This record gives sequence, C-alpha cells and structure tokens, in this order.
Amino acid sequence: MVRLLHIEFIKLWNSRASRFLIISYFVLLCFIALIAAIKFDIGPINFHLAEQGIFNFPYIWHFNTFIAAVFKLFLAIVIVSMMANEYSNKTIKQNLIDGLSKKEFVLSKFITVVVFAGISTVFIFVLSLILGLVFSDYNEPSIIFSDLEYLIAFFVKLIGFFSFCLFLGMLIKRSAFALGFLILWQVLEGIGYGLMRWKISETVADNVSRFFPLNAMSNLIKEPFSRLGAVKSVATQIGEDISYDFGVHWYELLIVLIWTFIFIYTSYKLLQKRDL
Repeated sequence: MVRLLHIEFIKLWNSRASRFLIISYFVLLCFIALIAAIKFDIGPINFHLAEQGIFNFPYIWHFNTFIAAVFKLFLAIVIVSMMANEYSNKTIKQNLIDGLSKKEFVLSKFITVVVFAGISTVFIFVLSLILGLVFSDYNEPSIIFSDLEYLIAFFVKLIGFFSFCLFLGMLIKRSAFALGFLILWQVLEGIGYGLMRWKISETVADNVSRFFPLNAMSNLIKEPFSRLGAVKSVATQIGEDISYDFGVHWYELLIVLIWTFIFIYTSYKLLQKRDL
C-alpha cells in the first residue's frame, strides 16, 4: 500500500499543475480563518462576523466543513487530470509492463483519494479547533468535541466525490471533457428532480433524488446558515419556520459509501476490458 501511494505521490509532485492546485487548495482552506476578520460599520451598526457565533463550538464543525467542501473542486481537477495523464503520457501502460496489476493500479488511485480526503479532514479539524478556541464562547470539552460527526461526513463526502472524479477520468480519458461531464451530471440531477416534482410530487422527488450520487454527497452536510441565531431571529419576525434537520444520518453516509464502491469497482472493470 505504501509502495502504491509512493508511486502516485511521485507522479503528482512531478506535475507542476497538480502541485500548484494541491497547494492552492490548502491555502484556500486557510482563508476560512479570514472570515473572522470581516467587520464593517454602517452608522450605529457594528457588524463583526466572528461575533455572530459562526466559530462557536460545536457549530464551527458544521460551518467549516460546509465551507471547506466548496473548495473540493481544486482536488477534483487534480484527480481527473491524474487519471487523464496516465493515458496521454502512456504511464498506465508502462506501469502495467513494469509489473503493476490492473487491480493495484486502481487501488493506488483509490488510496490517493482516501489520503487526500484524510489530510483535508485532519486539516479542517486542526483549523476549526484553533479558531474555536480563539473565538468560541464555549470552552467545555463536552461542547468542544460534540458534533464531530460533521468531520466524518466531510471525509466520506470527499471520498465519494473524488471517487466519482476518478471514475470519470477513467471513463472519458480527457480531463476537460471529464470535468464538463461532471458539471453536466449536476445539471441532469437537477432536471431529474424538477421533472419528478412537476410530474409526480415534491415528496417523491425528494425521496428519489437523495439517491442521486452528487445530491447524496451534498445531503451529508446541509447548509449551516439557518442555524445561526440572527437568521432564526429574522425568520421568526417574518413568520417563517426554519426548523430543519441539520444532522448527519447513517443512511446518508451509507448511500455515499455504496456509490463510492460502485465508482471504484466500475473503474476497475473499465480498465480490465480496455485494450491499452
């Protein structure tokens, strides 16, 4: 396993574009900390975003994982390009000639996906912990380490999304077209949901669409803004009910894990049948 990961690391680090995107991804994650600096004064109104509770424990785990997931496209580009470069540079053929089996080849890619997701999760954990200890109104250990399931959801979400990107890179073999198909798939899921809601019912559309791959990944971490006290206060004043279910559920994790297995297994089958 270490040998396979080492092979992939050498390939990625020797690619200037991949190296730039990986570094940019983690730099952008650090920018979450800059949210604490957002403040402005409008007459008598003094607004400081950090004072709105976004860095309070345990809310910070929900907020930061949701924001960090937005930047996953940077690593998605790396993964799609990683797969496309194997075909364009003929390294996949050379790896197989050198004794790497097709199963080991796909496994090396999946291990890379898991490592990317794992490092991202640890990075967000450390960043959130630091921000929370600095800005949170609550510092009791029982509060600090509650709601950590959002980190599990973040980890699973990244593995699922990156596995999908790996599959598209294997299927299409061209990074630009693979990324275009990723966007198209998101549009198709939206159209499918809209048609079911129009022709059948909203309930059926909600229940069926939760099994769509990208929608299933999105459902792991719901938007956190409605949990803010200021938002709830405004909603109450205008008579709106925003009592949503923000929790992470085991069946939502299971759906994404099943899709992850499907993507990796299908990638392996594609490679088996393909004449290299």
